[in-house]
Amino acid sequence: MSGHQDSSFRAHSSFNLASFGIYVVIALFALICLFPMVLTVIVSLSSEDSITKHGYSLFPDHLSLDAYRLVFAQGHVLAQAYSVSVFVTIIGTLLAVVITGMAAYTLANKNVQYRNGLALYFFITMLFSAGLVPWYIMCTKLGLKDNIWALIIPIQLFNPFNMFLVRNFMDSLPSELRESAYMDGANDMRIAFQIYLPLCVPVLASICLFYAISYWNDWFNAIMLVSNKNLYPVQYLLLQIKSNIDALKMIPTGALNATVPAETTKMATVVLTIGPIVLLYPFLQRYFVKGLIIGSVKG
Repeated sequence: MSGHQDSSFRAHSSFNLASFGIYVVIALFALICLFPMVLTVIVSLSSEDSITKHGYSLFPDHLSLDAYRLVFAQGHVLAQAYSVSVFVTIIGTLLAVVITGMAAYTLANKNVQYRNGLALYFFITMLFSAGLVPWYIMCTKLGLKDNIWALIIPIQLFNPFNMFLVRNFMDSLPSELRESAYMDGANDMRIAFQIYLPLCVPVLASICLFYAISYWNDWFNAIMLVSNKNLYPVQYLLLQIKSNIDALKMIPTGALNATVPAETTKMATVVLTIGPIVLLYPFLQRYFVKGLIIGSVKG
């Protein structure tokens, strides 16, 4: 009896030690991942003089809010840019997910003729591009100039890679689902929106995060297609602020250069732009993890 208790105690102790070791490794890995973010926040709160003398540090000599004062000095302009980015991200992501899901359902439907040819057509667009000039001419001909749709439709609205992710996930679903729905009189639109897309929530949440990040971080469309300042997204506005600061730093006046918070402003803009995405990720995390193993388990 005592021998059985000793073996149980040793097994329980080894299990606790193994669990403790795993927790320590995970904790260290989490700290390593958090370090760049923490350092960015601290540097954004440091004084420019401290950065110049000692470089980036977790324990700066002096703290300062000059960088945030400079950014928030834009006032109404910054709020307008944030509202534009939020609107573009929400509407663009919703449209992109719906379009991607419908295209993926079409390619996953074995009853669709020439679906392999369509898949090849989408695949070619991942490898080759017509170039910047034809893209710009097409956007202007379609009226995507100086309006909110110029920030939504070009480039980000449909991504073939995301479409193939969703299609692979749909291929792992039993084909009997579609056949049974056909026998019950359902059409493809109803099958897609009431059967397939609800079952594809993990992968749809994954591409939703991809699209949201792409829209939120986009500034290229604003540079190429928007000249109305009321339509500037936050990324483009902060890029302008950074460019103006860099231009001031190049002026050969030592007193002026010393007062311009160049490095801290860069970090402040990072903090202001990553906030919404950091807040969005926890809501999609459990679906995002499932989406990473798309197609590895059928049924």
